[in-house]
Amino acid sequence: MSLPRSNYDPRRVCLTPFPAFDLGKHRRTMGIYLAGGLFALANWTFLDAAILSAHAHAPQSVPDIPPPVHVSFVDWVPGFCSLLGMLVINLIDKDRVRGEEGFGDSGAVWRARLILFIGFALMAGGLAGSVTILVLKYYIHEYEEQYTYYGYANVSQNVALMLSAIVLWISQSVGSEYEYNLSI
Repeated sequence: MSLPRSNYDPRRVCLTPFPAFDLGKHRRTMGIYLAGGLFALANWTFLDAAILSAHAHAPQSVPDIPPPVHVSFVDWVPGFCSLLGMLVINLIDKDRVRGEEGFGDSGAVWRARLILFIGFALMAGGLAGSVTILVLKYYIHEYEEQYTYYGYANVSQNVALMLSAIVLWISQSVGSEYEYNLSI
C-alpha cells in the first residue's frame, strides 16, 4: 500500500501520522496542571504505602509475630532519584538544548544536553531501582497482598513521576498565548 504523492512528506517516519489534538488556547495550562496532578498522585501513592507500613499489623493467620516487612530507607531511594531527575530535567532551559537564540558559548548546548541526559538517567535509575526492590524485597519472598502493595506503590510512584516530567516538558515547550515571536 502506498500513499498518494499529495499526502507524502519525506520527513515523516511512520505511515500513519500522529493525530492532531486541538486543546484550544489553554493547552499549556492544562498540561502544567496535569503534570502537577501526576506529581501529587505519585507522591500520595508512596506516602500511603509508607503510612500503611508504619501501622501494619501481623498477618491474621499468625497474630503473635510482627509484620514480615516494612517500608525502609531503601524503598525511599528510588523516589528520591526520580524526583531529583525530574527537577534536573525541568530546570534546563529548553532553548539551550535546541541550540536556539545564539548563546555565545558553543559548549553551552553540549553541557545542557549532558545535564538533560543525567536527569533522564536519574529517572531511569529510580524506575529500575523500584522494580528491583519490588522483585527482590517483595515478590521473591511471596508476601501477602497487603505487603506487596508497598513495592507496587514504589514502582507506580516512579512511573507517575516520569510521566509528570514528560508532560511538564512538553507543555512548557508549547508556546504560550502571551508569547510573541518577532523577527526582523
